[in-house]
Amino acid sequence: MKKLCFLLLISILMISACTNNSKTEGDSIEFKNVNSSITKSFSSFKTVDTFKIELIGRKPEDMMLHFTITNAEGKEIYNTELKGTDLVGNTDPNIDLSKEKDQIIFLKTITSNFFSDDNFLEPAVMPDDKADNNAPDKALYEELKKSGLNGFKYRLGKEDNLYIAWSEKEQKVKIYYKCC
Repeated sequence: MKKLCFLLLISILMISACTNNSKTEGDSIEFKNVNSSITKSFSSFKTVDTFKIELIGRKPEDMMLHFTITNAEGKEIYNTELKGTDLVGNTDPNIDLSKEKDQIIFLKTITSNFFSDDNFLEPAVMPDDKADNNAPDKALYEELKKSGLNGFKYRLGKEDNLYIAWSEKEQKVKIYYKCC
C-alpha cells in the first residue's frame, strides 16, 4: 500500500511539474525583439532611403526603440532612440498600462505601426500650407514647400508627434513640425 501511495504521489508531482512551468499563461507574454525596415523616397526623388525600426529589451523599463534612416549611399542620415518607459508614460491616461504585459503589447503596437502609410507625408509640406507656432524652423518649412520633398512623422506620446524632413540646404534631417 505504501508503494502504491508513493508511486501515486510521484506521478502527481511529475504531471504537475510538466504542466506548470512558472507563470500562468495570462501573466506572461512571449517577446521577441522587433526589427523591420522599409524603403521610401525621402532625401531625394531619384533614390530611396531605408527606414529601420528596432525594439529591443525584455521588460518595458529596459526597452529601447531605435529608429534610423540611411540614404541610398549607405550613410546614416537620422538616428534616434526612444525609451520604452517614456513612450508608456507619455500615453493617453485612459489607457490602462499598469501591467507589464499590456506595456509590452503597447510598445510592440507602436513599433508595428511605425511605418504605416499615414506617417509618410508626400510632400512634407503642401504648397498652400502656412507655418504656424508648431513649426520650429520657419525657413526649413518654406524650403520644403519649394523642394516638395517628402516628410515622415512619428509619435513621442499621446499628443506629441515629430515631423522630420531632409533639408537640401543644410544636408541633414531636421524637425520641421511638432504637434499633436
